Amino acid sequence: MTYERTIPRQGDMRVEATLYTSDRLPVEADALRQLRDACRIPTVVRVLATPDIHVGFGVPIGCVMATEGVVLPAAVGYDINCGMRVLTTNLRSEETDTARLARSIRGDVPLGEGKRNVPMDRADFLEVLRSGVPVLRELGRTDHPAWEHLDPEEEALTSGHMEDGGSLPGDPSALSERALERGQYQLGTLGGGNHFIEIQSVEKVEDPVAAAAWGLFSGQVVVMIHSGSRGLGHQVGDEYMALARSRRYFEPHPSKELCYMPVDSPEGRRYLGAMNAGANLAFANRHLLAALVRKALLEHHPEARVSLLYDVPHNIAKKELHGGRELWVHRKGATRAFPGSRMAGTPFAETGQPVLIPGSMGTRSYLLRGIPENEVALCSANHGAGRRLSRTAAAGVIRRGDGKILRPGAITDEDFRRAMEGVHLICEDRASIKEEAPQAYKDIGAVIEAVRGAGLAEVVAVLRPLAVLKG
Repeated sequence: MTYERTIPRQGDMRVEATLYTSDRLPVEADALRQLRDACRIPTVVRVLATPDIHVGFGVPIGCVMATEGVVLPAAVGYDINCGMRVLTTNLRSEETDTARLARSIRGDVPLGEGKRNVPMDRADFLEVLRSGVPVLRELGRTDHPAWEHLDPEEEALTSGHMEDGGSLPGDPSALSERALERGQYQLGTLGGGNHFIEIQSVEKVEDPVAAAAWGLFSGQVVVMIHSGSRGLGHQVGDEYMALARSRRYFEPHPSKELCYMPVDSPEGRRYLGAMNAGANLAFANRHLLAALVRKALLEHHPEARVSLLYDVPHNIAKKELHGGRELWVHRKGATRAFPGSRMAGTPFAETGQPVLIPGSMGTRSYLLRGIPENEVALCSANHGAGRRLSRTAAAGVIRRGDGKILRPGAITDEDFRRAMEGVHLICEDRASIKEEAPQAYKDIGAVIEAVRGAGLAEVVAVLRPLAVLKG
């Protein structure tokens, strides 16, 4: 089976596109149209799609594109640095009451949209936006339980376990007051949609050498956290996409959704500073969520040791060196997957970067490692399974007031129940939870087969879900 397709240049496309997929994975026609639009950017060098490709805004989710000298807010998206974090423990799943643990986490972490949790005054919040995770250790705050569970010994080891050390050069002055208002009180909250905290068990180790280096063992309890930059990131995306549309550099633009700015223009510099500030918020948010997970674990298992395996963004644009050229690599719904040679000075110089690919609640997730063969794909891999059904198609339309079904969805209550057997589910919004049902997503097994077949990454371990917290 072939796992690589080429979309040839046609019309005003500047480059061809590469699609990493297989015959087992559906791809929407509109997603391919958006991929071709990405190939029309004047300074574009490379465009590719990962196996979880599906329709997004401007470009597909699962799109990676490299440009020279321009940045595209729509190729980053609304949830800047939406990303993944995996925590390892010394606990075994057969000895852990994961349902009870999930309820404890729920007591400390607000689920769903528009929630507040860890208080922060404006001065401290601006420092977080400017510097990300490292500044959390310096704030000296004691007004929330999260601060008590930033383990000093663990904190000293975290930098090499986060992409960019959890810190990018943020510019809070590039943010509107509305963006600041939306983000200031949302630290330590999960969010809605596809964001989650999942308690998992290592079901299978496929690469014993890398697993040992990462502290993984069969039957181990691990925790996966998926969250982003909350309301602030959405506001940044909205405002700067509108700004890019209004400036209209380098006419014509491929579409009204996919507009761009030179990185050395005033608008481009401001966007990069605002994007980095949003990314720092997301890094800090996942760091505080991890502290609250540690709190719950220690309440039930005082002997627990909790360590950060890795934290990786999947909505970001960064300058990277590829083929001897400095390029602006935009990853939207895609994760960096560096081989060991690009991880010098980190704990992953021998194994390659951890690549964190969740399935959907009710299905397996995967820990993989970056490999040298992936240089051809800009050292990138997919960020998940990818949607097969839209939210409306999956869950239907339900009237909020009385719960009346206005349009039935493709997934029945019985379908959902069967898919979630054996998994303890805690969710904020049961009326819309079927939007995130396993059946709404592509087959994660087929996705991982394409990842391996295309040479994007190698599997280290397979994780089975035990308990899921959703917005």
